[in-house]
Amino acid sequence: MTVVTVTSPGRRMPPVQRRDFDAASSFDEHGSALLGFAVNALRDHALAEDCVQETFLRAWRSRDTFDAERGSERTWLFGIARRVVIDALRARARTVPETADGLVEGIAAVAADPLDRLELAEALAVLTEEHRSIVIAVHLEGLTYQAASERFGVPVATLRTRAFYALRALRTHLDGLESRNG
Repeated sequence: MTVVTVTSPGRRMPPVQRRDFDAASSFDEHGSALLGFAVNALRDHALAEDCVQETFLRAWRSRDTFDAERGSERTWLFGIARRVVIDALRARARTVPETADGLVEGIAAVAADPLDRLELAEALAVLTEEHRSIVIAVHLEGLTYQAASERFGVPVATLRTRAFYALRALRTHLDGLESRNG
């Protein structure tokens, strides 16, 4: 912790306690994970980069509020990033209809609330690529298992099994989010 003495012309102010926050080293350590989170939530790489930049700007501005006893720096940054992404989703919902790709359309059809869409995008990001692709194909794009089998070159029975385990993992993840927020 660094003590900073704030002065103004002709006046001496008492020392102010400030926590050290090195944005550059924080960015090196957590930037790529935050970008991955934002890209998964927004499905727009440029907007995700803007959100990561805004996250570090907000973190730097509110560096005095960071308390290592409450959680790690990474947790604190992800909390800020989540709020920035929510703001971006709300802004995009007000200005541009969400027709970028089947995933966004499918999530929008399942969950109209931007917060619900963000939670669903987070939950999909937790899945493996094989599980995520079958959930998106069958439940968001509306493909039959037979059509998905032809697309992926995997037997229908295998896809049904993947879908079962993927949906179970999604349910577990979303129930965990609900219990934390509830």
